[in-house]
Amino acid sequence: MSVITRRHALALGSSTLLLPTALRAQPAWPTSTVTFVVGYAAGGGADINARELAHLMSPIIGHQIVIDNKGGATGSIGVRNVANAKPDGYSLFYAVGTNVVINPHVQKGMIDTMATLAPICQTTDYQYVLAVNPKVPANSAAELVALAKKDPEKLTFSSSGVGGNNHLAGALFAEAAGIQLTHVPYKGTGPALADVISGVITMNFSSLPPAVTQIKAGNLRALGVTGERRIKSLPDVPTLKEQGIDVVVNGWHGLFAPAKTPDAVLDKIAKDVKQAMKDPKWQEALAKDGLEQPPERSRAEFAKFVQYEHGFWGKKLKALKIEME
Repeated sequence: MSVITRRHALALGSSTLLLPTALRAQPAWPTSTVTFVVGYAAGGGADINARELAHLMSPIIGHQIVIDNKGGATGSIGVRNVANAKPDGYSLFYAVGTNVVINPHVQKGMIDTMATLAPICQTTDYQYVLAVNPKVPANSAAELVALAKKDPEKLTFSSSGVGGNNHLAGALFAEAAGIQLTHVPYKGTGPALADVISGVITMNFSSLPPAVTQIKAGNLRALGVTGERRIKSLPDVPTLKEQGIDVVVNGWHGLFAPAKTPDAVLDKIAKDVKQAMKDPKWQEALAKDGLEQPPERSRAEFAKFVQYEHGFWGKKLKALKIEME
């Protein structure tokens, strides 16, 4: 039997003090309920997606994840709520990309999202579909462009609001095609799409879930999608780039924490999110919602992607002279 003398005990105590900080201060995250703040009302695309992730992730972290809807100012109220929260990993922002990379460029008084939020993980990737009223005499994007050039300023496109991706997709489409389109903003995707179906508006660059059903029902005609490749739910619809129009507009969702949240906590959250995203139920949810699995990125790579998006849209918005109305 070995005997530990007082000298040995003191030596052991001293060696413990010399352990690296990372080994002595592992974050005990989480020890209680975690909140996903969503910048929109309940029932919207981001809210539904956030709830699906929370449901799959809660058993992994051993604590409940609740959704807190902070709607208003196209997501900016939710941004501010999380940016001002304690940086401990318990209040996280489930963002639509526009909330973080576009709003700061178009909203006066908007906080600096690059300085106040810490990117964690991208959760979805998606694109938009150019849809017109079936009575519009165009069966392709090229025919629509020809129609616009024949009668400038007659064609209209609706959006869910100034500065949103569907607004920007329309503005970039007009710029790339060298045509003039009249933008008509609405207070949401539903009414914006409804007026295309009724014939009041010519077209809309719609997110997929509300548009695909209407396209398959014959209430809308799809002329193109805005990504780099065709989408599974509309395999016969070509991309705009396939049709000679150099426009790519993708949307995405992602998870963010307040700036200054410890790296170890951010790494743990990212790991748990990615584990939840491997669940087959998550893949089913994405397919149901018209979303896609995002590219595999580390936390650092996602941060670089967010910085790139912020810079890209800043230049584009300035060139297009888009400001909040």
